[in-house]
Amino acid sequence: MKNTELILGYLITRKLKEACISDIVRWIKNNERGKYFVCANPHSLEVAIADPDFQKALNNADLITPDGVGIIIASKILGGRISSRITGSDIFWKLSETLNKNGNYSYFFLGSTYSNLEKIKRRMNGEFPNIEIAGTFSPPFKSEFTKQDNRLMIEKINRVKPDVLWVGMTAPKQEKWIYTNKGNLDVKFIGAIGAVFDFYTDTVTRSHPWFQKHGLEWLPRFLKQPRRLWRRNFVSNPMFLLRILWQRYASRCPKN
Repeated sequence: MKNTELILGYLITRKLKEACISDIVRWIKNNERGKYFVCANPHSLEVAIADPDFQKALNNADLITPDGVGIIIASKILGGRISSRITGSDIFWKLSETLNKNGNYSYFFLGSTYSNLEKIKRRMNGEFPNIEIAGTFSPPFKSEFTKQDNRLMIEKINRVKPDVLWVGMTAPKQEKWIYTNKGNLDVKFIGAIGAVFDFYTDTVTRSHPWFQKHGLEWLPRFLKQPRRLWRRNFVSNPMFLLRILWQRYASRCPKN
């Protein structure tokens, strides 16, 4: 696919943030249905190895952005041209700025708690007043949803037919939910943005911009939550790098 790079079997965009936003806006204006984007980082691609449903969700995404300095390093090792991270926050903020200028668009937020969703609504109304918050819903906190749970969520979303559905359930749950249910959703674009719900309301504080700029956003978070994040940083990331090196080696070996 044009303007993408194959990294461990996944087509990750090499486009810059502005070009990604242009694509998304075009999908929305053209009344596309069920287009969705996900973020890729070394940990998520490692998790996908043992989760076939997660693999399908990633492979069928209309846009996979390089969220994590590890993806940029992988691109360089493989001779690619991915030059900058594009996080869920980047897509959320830039798309909101763009749609707010145009006006006449609507959002639905699915995920998080009722109290946090109320905070999102209040802040959105202040910062992006031209975007209608068509609805919000806090799904039950469980590892798997029942058919009744999914039916209720789909009904609530389709009743208001938002232009954009933001899903914040953490990975890989959110990506798998989108992939499984997108065909039943009357929406134009869906974004799996996980922790952005908490970042936007300052429930969770992102690392200082200096750490973000230098690819070290993970460090302050790790120092605060070492037990939760040690596996991601000291198991997933090294394994990801080894697989990237193997991909490079395999691509250079002559085929008989």
